[in-house]
Amino acid sequence: MVTLDFGAVLAEWPLLLRGVGMTVGLTVVAAVLGAALGVGCAWARLHGGRGLRAVAAGYVELIRNTPFIVQLFFLYFGLPGLGLRLSPEVASVLAMVLNLGAYAGEIVRAGLEGTPPGQIEAARSLALTDLQVFTRIVLPPALGRVWPAMVGQIVIVMLGSAVCGQIATAELSHAANLVHSRNFRAFEATILATAVYLLLAIVLRQTLHWLGPRWVFGRVAPLGGAGR
Repeated sequence: MVTLDFGAVLAEWPLLLRGVGMTVGLTVVAAVLGAALGVGCAWARLHGGRGLRAVAAGYVELIRNTPFIVQLFFLYFGLPGLGLRLSPEVASVLAMVLNLGAYAGEIVRAGLEGTPPGQIEAARSLALTDLQVFTRIVLPPALGRVWPAMVGQIVIVMLGSAVCGQIATAELSHAANLVHSRNFRAFEATILATAVYLLLAIVLRQTLHWLGPRWVFGRVAPLGGAGR
C-alpha cells in the first residue's frame, strides 16, 4: 500500500514559498502592464489610423491564435538567434504581458463599443480634450462593463504562468518539480501545488473584484475643473 508523506514536501517550504512569491510577482506585473497594453490596443483598433489599426489587429490575431508556450519559447529560445538574450524571468513576464494584452484588448474593445454616443458628445460640450473624454468619461464605465471578463483573463494568465517553469523560471510549478526531484514525492508535491494554485486563483479573483470599483473604474475625477 502506498503511503502519503506530505511532511517530506512541506519540509521544503522555503523553496515552495519562493515559488509562490515568483508566481505572485509575475502575475502582478503582467496584470498591470498587460491591462494597460490591452487598453492601448483597444483604443488603437477603434480610434487609430489605418496603419495603427492594422498593427493592433495583427498583434491580437497572432497572440490569440498561437499557444502561450510557443510565445514563451520564441522569446526565450528564439530571440537569442537575433542577438537578444532574455533572462527566464524577463521572458516569462514579457510573454505574460503580451498574452494578456491581446485578450484584454478585445475585452476592453467590447466595453468601449458599448459607450452611448450621446455620452461622448456631452463630455465634449464641456470643453474636455479627447484624452480627458477617453480616460475620464469613456474608459471607466467601459471597464466596469467588462471587469468580470478581465478578472477571469488575469486569473487564466496567472495559472498559465506554470508553463514558465519550462524555461527555469523559479515559479510555483518549477519549485514543486524541484521538491519532487529531491524526495521523489511527485504525488504529494503535485497535490500541494494544485491546492496552492486553487487558493491563489480564489484570492486573486476576490481581490480584483474588490479593487475594481474602488481603484480601476470607480474613481473618476470630477469634471468641474475640466475647463480651467
